Order: sequence, then structure tokens, then C-alpha cells
Amino acid sequence: MRILLTGGAGQLGRELLDTATAEGHEVRSTTRAECDITSPAQVRAVLDDARPEVVINCAAWTKVDAAESESDAAFLINAIGPRVLAGACAARDVLLVQISTDYVFDGTATSPIDEWQRPHPRSVYGASKLAGEYEVRALAKRHLVIRTSWLYGRDGPNFVLTMLRAAAARPELRVVSDQVGSPTWTGHLAPIVLRAIARDVPGTLHLTNSGVVSWHGFAEAIVAAAGRSTPVIPITTAEYPTAAPRPSYSVLDNRAWRLLGEDPLPDWREGLTSYLANLPATGVPGHSAAGRVAHDLP
Repeated sequence: MRILLTGGAGQLGRELLDTATAEGHEVRSTTRAECDITSPAQVRAVLDDARPEVVINCAAWTKVDAAESESDAAFLINAIGPRVLAGACAARDVLLVQISTDYVFDGTATSPIDEWQRPHPRSVYGASKLAGEYEVRALAKRHLVIRTSWLYGRDGPNFVLTMLRAAAARPELRVVSDQVGSPTWTGHLAPIVLRAIARDVPGTLHLTNSGVVSWHGFAEAIVAAAGRSTPVIPITTAEYPTAAPRPSYSVLDNRAWRLLGEDPLPDWREGLTSYLANLPATGVPGHSAAGRVAHDLP
């Protein structure tokens, strides 16, 4: 299968490149400099050159708080970008896979959210990602929208690496305990994305690691797995205000995947263990993760 990856320098993009290549697929991975998804001319040229059977769009504006004051920039990348890709893919009968997020929901649910629940984003970031979903569904004749949550992988930036650095540098950590979700390791997600493409079932899928935990519980697990004794103090969202509201409940029910007869992704604890086992010997590779300890990642 010939695959074109946009946003290939990101955490999921890098994982998909390695996983797809190892599976024998022909993959072309592009950065924004190589394929700006907001440029129709550039997108058309790259698609005509690569002649992919599938485009997986990992390109996104993920600066959640900055999106509140830079709405146009977020919508340009997260909504117009998918519109441009969808149009180009439709003209060439190419499958478009759009990666989306739990932020399209408002976080008020009290049980896992399946693919048939009505989205209602509370942040500009969430609204822009939902707009991108709408563009893909409306314009791409062949499409697959995959929502995931609390993603981490490779050398970041991500919550796990932020916690590791903070635990090594601070006497204690203070992490929000009233936001819960399902942390998802790209090493588990990437092969399932490729499996979903192979199944050739269009529509929307929720794909996350199994299990539920708060950011505080996740941080405790990270610190413990790293062999540190740094105390992790629970705090409330109110004690850690952010420009963009975070969903209190981000647990996505992978219901459609189950109904298709597929096995669930492994538990988030298994993902964390595998991720940490694959880090370089230093434990924390060089990266530019935000220094704030509480949740500030999509």
C-alpha cells in the first residue's frame, strides 16, 4: 500500500512511518515545509508526485491554550487543511484518514463516549478539530475519522516526558485529579490505525488504550515506573486555571471497533510500561515539552 503521511514529524506520524515501513508499505512522510496542507497547489503537487492510495493526516494545530487567542490560525490548520486534503483526495479517489481528538466532546459525560454521541466542544481547539471532521466527511468520497486521546510517543512533547523531567527536578509535583481519560501510546495506536485502513470500513472510530485514569493517577504511575519517590499531590482544575477549558471526562468508548469484532487496544498501563522501556538510556530524550506540570497537552 502506498501511504502519504502529512504531519510526519509529529509523535504519531513518526510512529506510523516506522510501523508502516516495517509492515512492508511504501510510505512518504512529509513535514509542513514539504507539504503545507493549507496550500491547494502544494497538496495537489505532492499527491500527484507520490500517487498514494491512502493519505493519513497527522498535521494539526495542537497548542490548546494558544488557540483561544489565535482562533484563525487553529482553524486554518485544523479545518481548512483537512478541507484542502479532502478535495484533493476526492479528485484522485484516495482514502483520507483524519486524526481527531476527544476534545470534540464537552467532558460532561459520566460513562464512556461512543462514536454516536453528539460532539459539543468547549474550546477553540476542540471546535477547530470538529470542523476538520466535518470538512472530511463532506468532501472526501472515501474517508476514515479516528478520534484518540491523551496521546504520547517518541521524544514528545508529551505529558509523560514532562512528568519525568519534573520528577527529577522538583521536590513534589502538583497534578490535576478531576480530569479523567485513557492515555494512549502511539506504539499501540499506529498498528491499529493501519489495521483499520486494511479493514476498509469508512466512518468514525474511537481508538484509545483501554482503562481509565486521572492525570494525577497517570503522573503517579509515571513517577513510580521511573523508580522515583517524588510526591504527586492531587489538585483540582480550579487550582490550575488554563486559557482553554479541559474536558473533565475524556474516556472514549471504542464501541465501533468492538462491534467490528476487533480486540481492544491494551490497557494504558501496558502502554506506559512499553513506552518507558523503549526510551533511550538517559530515560528522557531531548525534547521541548512544556515545563508546566499539570495537564497542558491535547
